[in-house]
Amino acid sequence: MKLGEFLLVSIQVDMHDKLALALQQDLTDRIAATGARGVLMDISALEVVDSFIGRMLANTAAMSRVLDATTVVVGMRPAVAITLVELGLSLNGVRTALDVERGMQLLRAAVRQPWEEPDGDTPV
Repeated sequence: MKLGEFLLVSIQVDMHDKLALALQQDLTDRIAATGARGVLMDISALEVVDSFIGRMLANTAAMSRVLDATTVVVGMRPAVAITLVELGLSLNGVRTALDVERGMQLLRAAVRQPWEEPDGDTPV
């Protein structure tokens, strides 16, 4: 769903590998077609995340960055966060927020200050 200069992706079913790859392709196509500056990915319905889905989230964020869009993942359950850490997946470059409202605030701030790195440092 397009909301202004952002795309909102709400994952409402547990992801399997083919669905994750299709989502990644559809999302990158939509970013390119709409010129979206940000992607808000709501994963609150995901109860389980395996290493493939974790890598897919990180890869999707990286692809979005290449297409000049910031990705924020919201709604991560504590069990999912624990699983990602136990799997050794740090999700570099993926910004996270507890809920959609906070995620939208992060996206708005990123669009206003696009020269800042995800960790908040300004490149020299």
